[in-house]
Amino acid sequence: MLPSLFLSHGSPMLPLTTAPARGFLQQLGAGLERPRAILVASAHWETARPAVNAVAANATIHDFFGFPPALYELRYPAPGAPELAGQVAARLRGAGFATDIDTGRGLDHGAWVPLLLMYPLADIPVLQVSVQPQLGPVHHLRLGQALAPLRAEGVLVIGSGSLTHNLGALRGHGLDDPAPAWVDAFADWCAAALAEGRTDDLLAYRRLAPFAERNHPTEEHLLPLFVALGAAGEAARARHLHASTTHGVLRMDVYGFQDAAEVPAHPFNQPQGEI
Repeated sequence: MLPSLFLSHGSPMLPLTTAPARGFLQQLGAGLERPRAILVASAHWETARPAVNAVAANATIHDFFGFPPALYELRYPAPGAPELAGQVAARLRGAGFATDIDTGRGLDHGAWVPLLLMYPLADIPVLQVSVQPQLGPVHHLRLGQALAPLRAEGVLVIGSGSLTHNLGALRGHGLDDPAPAWVDAFADWCAAALAEGRTDDLLAYRRLAPFAERNHPTEEHLLPLFVALGAAGEAARARHLHASTTHGVLRMDVYGFQDAAEVPAHPFNQPQGEI
């Protein structure tokens, strides 16, 4: 069965940057069973209540500014999955979530940046589900739990955000700068809580984790972690697949989640690309 994944997608420039996280994502897709579709909960689609995009073909949304022209030339023309989108919306409604269907939205960079590296042929149908930053971690864990049955149906559920995300602290940091202590302390706390299955602590990370608000002045980039965690089911087991840093303050960690009773498949037997 497919795992669920939490990906730190980093800067939109990741596909054009030589970085450990880029190399890891480039080999990650090949190590997984090929999904029939991919559902991404992206930090870059925020709505008041859950929404799913239902389009025949995905446009590439360049939802950023001030980057080199080569970045705006990148496209990820993956097919959509409108029928599956309707099924996802129905599943969420059945779990008590008022859910909208968006028939016009394509893929934001939280989706297409990592997928361009993982599945460069763009030949797997992709759809997105939005996040609701005002509703917090518990809401997103429940949302992920409602999506968990999709994994048995060949759908790869991905939460795309960033393990740390304080853009105000980026100034003055080079691409390869090491992480400051306040970044690593938060990332290490998350790693331990996930490894030990301390879900309640994770849900209360803003109170319990060191430097939580400094690493996440706003929550939208960590909430996809809870979607991915929930999508692995009640007995979710986390595997830390990759850890690296770009620009000093952006931890690019990747986690895979499977039910504790499931036999992990490559690349989940051993962590890969960790530091």
